[in-house]
Amino acid sequence: YITLIILSVFSFSLTRFTRDKCNYYNLLIIMSFFIKGKATSNKPVRNKYSQKQGVKRKAKKQKFKPEDEVSSEEDENLRSVADKSSSEDEYETAQEKKLRLAKIYLEEIEKEERQRLEDAETLNDGRNGDVISKRLKVDYLKQAGKLKLSVADQYTGVDGDNIIVLKCKEHGRAVTCLCVSPDNKYIFSGSKDGSIVKWSLLEHRKVASLPFVKKNHVSTSKEVLGHSKQILSIAISSDNKYLAVGDENNVIHVWNPTDLKHLGSLKGHRDAVTGVTFRRDTHTLYSCSKDRSVKVWSLDEMSYVETLYGHQDGITAIDALTRERAVTSGGRDTSIRIWKIAEESQLIYNGHSGSIDVVRLINEENFVSGGDDGQLCIWSAMKKKPLCTVKDAHGQDPINSQPHWIASVASLLNTDLIASGSNDGFIRLWKLGENFRTISSLFTVEMTGFVNDMIFTSDGKYLIASVGTEHRFGRWTVIKSARNSVVIIPLMKNK
Repeated sequence: YITLIILSVFSFSLTRFTRDKCNYYNLLIIMSFFIKGKATSNKPVRNKYSQKQGVKRKAKKQKFKPEDEVSSEEDENLRSVADKSSSEDEYETAQEKKLRLAKIYLEEIEKEERQRLEDAETLNDGRNGDVISKRLKVDYLKQAGKLKLSVADQYTGVDGDNIIVLKCKEHGRAVTCLCVSPDNKYIFSGSKDGSIVKWSLLEHRKVASLPFVKKNHVSTSKEVLGHSKQILSIAISSDNKYLAVGDENNVIHVWNPTDLKHLGSLKGHRDAVTGVTFRRDTHTLYSCSKDRSVKVWSLDEMSYVETLYGHQDGITAIDALTRERAVTSGGRDTSIRIWKIAEESQLIYNGHSGSIDVVRLINEENFVSGGDDGQLCIWSAMKKKPLCTVKDAHGQDPINSQPHWIASVASLLNTDLIASGSNDGFIRLWKLGENFRTISSLFTVEMTGFVNDMIFTSDGKYLIASVGTEHRFGRWTVIKSARNSVVIIPLMKNK
């Protein structure tokens, strides 16, 4: 009779386990009950399998050992955790749980909007619901990769009198890459001389730096003090916790953005690391290299995750947003690839006639690319060919009639505004048309030298460029009149 009661309780818990995963702890508690009962039983345990195998067990009264006492404490802890975790949703259906989480999400949005618009009339005239509904729509479109805010027409040009050129002795050679902190307060730049510099975007000054370190230099504390070769790529995590830097020494060094202290090194690439980027709101890092591979890293554990192959030539650039995927440009193999990491698949796009040197995501579904064929291409993830193309986007070299290479591109995320840089003396800003099928010129910014990298601040107030006397990948052309620097370009908008 007692056995039937125990079995019925076990069956009931198993049914609840299948209905709700949260009751997994209940099943563990009952299982532990049987285990403890078995350990303290005074009768031998026999079954048909042990009888067939001729296993004989003696009925012996067992004493509790220290190990048994520990497992008992763990079991009690398990009970308390189970009671605590399942107290709220023990009798909650899946639909009720979804409704509860949706209400919490709406409350958070409403709180954010109230703080943002607390002095505005919107909250006083009863239209707060419209604000929340618009916010929900924007969040949905952003997550779906379909958000496109029309802001390009608001920009009228640049404030030429307030363009800031940041120079320092550490950047003695071309500045190859840069990134901006999530709060738009600091700029981090890397150069061909192996130095990293942290700048204040608001105060227009150098805050800190990591100098070039000779490869055979050995620190007394065995601490990594800097990079020993040219720096080609740099990226910062969304929470401002990690600064990842890739160089020609085949290594990715990870630094603390606050004080530039070394946090770890990621080794695995067999050639220069040409690109690094973080998946947004995570500590997952994607990197690409001249060794034709893409690697995935976890910075929480400072460890390697996996390697992706497919490109037939050295990879020149990589970018990623929120989704678990990355887009890369394959240089001389003239292909762009989207890596669906979770699905373990890749999409291939072709359209350039020469080396593709840069690629940048506009949103989750669209991206822009440029290369040494002078073409500026706009793409959709759903189309294998470009949606629109601007040939000779930066004109032709008057000496050899060859198109100026597009060395960098930038996009103001989820909008219709992009920028491109070359060595023709101008940074060009462009407006994307409806459905990204047209592209038209907005205005230009005079800039002498190779524009090796560019980025918009998230608020759209500034365009920041890294400029050098030579291209970040080589010395095919040297512009002696250029200055190796970081340039802050304030953008003007209609009021």
